Amino acid sequence: MLADKISERFGFDTGVGGDVAAEGALAAVLGRATQRRFRTEPVADGLLKTLLACAQSAPSKSDLQQYSIVVVRDKELRRAIAELCRAGRQMDEAPELLVFCADIRRGQKIAELRRHPHANNNMDTFLNAVVDAAPAMQALIHSAESVGLGCCPISALRNAIEAVSEVLALPPGVFPIAGLCLGWPAEPAPTSMRLPPSVVVHWDRYGDDKLADEIDAYDRRRHERQPIAPNKQRNVDLYGAAPFCGWSENAARQLSQPERAGFRDFLKGHGFDLA
Repeated sequence: MLADKISERFGFDTGVGGDVAAEGALAAVLGRATQRRFRTEPVADGLLKTLLACAQSAPSKSDLQQYSIVVVRDKELRRAIAELCRAGRQMDEAPELLVFCADIRRGQKIAELRRHPHANNNMDTFLNAVVDAAPAMQALIHSAESVGLGCCPISALRNAIEAVSEVLALPPGVFPIAGLCLGWPAEPAPTSMRLPPSVVVHWDRYGDDKLADEIDAYDRRRHERQPIAPNKQRNVDLYGAAPFCGWSENAARQLSQPERAGFRDFLKGHGFDLA
């Protein structure tokens, strides 16, 4: 039953899923895991194009479809992006790399073609384009995993966003949200334990009055099953390596240091007014 998969996802029996068989799409989503080891076997062109059609079947704000997908197959471009991002061996091993981009340029050009002003280069349109790209990526991930492929999203593209944009010849109004490594898994991937529903899901009104206790319990459950090794602990040079480094400690360490501080400046210089 699905209860077993839900318990595996959260590390305890939630009391949910006992009346639903562990099969089909629900079981696949509950059991999914990020894949970081890939076989060299390529993804057939026909399958890849089918998955891209699945990506384009995702919801889109007002049907504006403000995103683009760059399929990076050129070996030199792949190598350049991997060196810029330093995102792990998956960038070298995966047979396919897709880059999902927010794209307001297309809308601007369409407005020009139809002789209408484009009056929406603002924060809302920036957000809409980002949100359009995200469901498209998720639709492709879900579709790819349903046929046995593995996926690994790569946010590290934004660590070198200006250089990556130059490598991919992304014009003003287009920027990379994330990459996606795609291929046939070389080994099973572990399922990540998630925060308990009581922390993430709010009914009617937001409430976090029990957050501290819930996070402490989550840290203990996750450490028991997936301890964070010293080489995976964040900012060890600042905080040292801890024998018990719970998820919250590692997250707080990461959040304690600014990341991608130049992101807004890049956007402002790359065709996004953010008004």
